[in-house]
Parts: sequence; C-alpha cells; structure tokens
Amino acid sequence: MIGSIHGHVLFKVPPRVTIEAGGLGYEIEAPMSTYFHLPEIGAQVRLLTHLYVREDAHVLYGFRTEEERQLFRSLIKVSGVGPKIALALLSGVSVEAFARCVRHEDVQSLTRVPGIGRRIAERLVVEMRDRIGADGGEQLHASAPGEGPEREAFDALVTLGYKPLEATRLLKAVGRGEHSTEELIRRALQGAARD
Repeated sequence: MIGSIHGHVLFKVPPRVTIEAGGLGYEIEAPMSTYFHLPEIGAQVRLLTHLYVREDAHVLYGFRTEEERQLFRSLIKVSGVGPKIALALLSGVSVEAFARCVRHEDVQSLTRVPGIGRRIAERLVVEMRDRIGADGGEQLHASAPGEGPEREAFDALVTLGYKPLEATRLLKAVGRGEHSTEELIRRALQGAARD
C-alpha cells in the first residue's frame, strides 16, 4: 500500500496531479478540497494517499489531511458508493459539513453535490451514522498524531479495526515517553484488553 507521496508537482489539471518522487511520476486523483491547496508546479508537496485496486486499474487518490482520507475510506465502504462518488462528496462538502449532514439527517444538502441522488444520500446518512459520535463528536475527526512512532502506532491501530477516536484514546492512555512504534502498539493493545 502506498500511504503517502512526497515530491514535487510535475503537472496538475483538476482533479489530477502528477507528483515526481524518487524518479517516478505518480498520477493522483484528489478532491477539490485538496487540489485547491496544491502548490505551484515544481514546488514540493506531501499528500496522504489511498491506493484503490480495481480489476482493470490501480488508482491512487491523494488527500491533504488525515480526516479527508479517513472519510474517503469510510465512504467507499458504503454500498453503492465508489471512489468517484466519494471524491465528488469530498469536493462538494467539508469533512465537518458531511458530519453535520449525517447527524442532522440532512439528505437535501447531500443531494446538492453533483452525482449524489436522493437514494445514495439516504444510504449515506443511514450507513455513516454509526461512524459519527452520538454526542456530536465526529469519529473520523479524531486528532491523530503528526509523525513518528505515535503516528505509525495510530495507523496500525486503525488498520486493526479500531475507530480513530478509540485509537487516539488508547495511545493517550499509554502516556508520554520515548516509546518505539512496537512498544506503543503493544501497550495500547494491553490497555484495550483491560477495558
């Protein structure tokens, strides 16, 4: 899996950007929320990525923030929602606005996004409800660590099936210190087993 790309912008035409990293040019599709923040051609950029594998192609999607990538990954798990619809949603509404639409069952606002019909909007509200905190806190919006062992441990816990909010809570329970990624994961899992 390609988790991120760091290189310079070779070419960009919405919604695609080509980033050269290590002598290779990676063609990446990005939502407009990410695209509008891209630097000029030739400048350095770092994007978080998601590799989507289809029968006929491998497509790389790029995101400016972890929240965008998490929402994209959650959206493509919804029945009838593929990467194109997920990209359209991220281009049409922010992560925060999407969470509000789901919490308030605002199907009408979601149908304003091109490509989102009433049935898909209703399905999104129903299937994404469990990923939005009952207290109004957005679980896709958990404050993930920046970089280093904490970030790697957070990503590993999310990959293991923990929701971002839960992964953040488990890592905070481990406490501060100079822990390796493996040590952080081990202690977080031990804490989860005690809960």
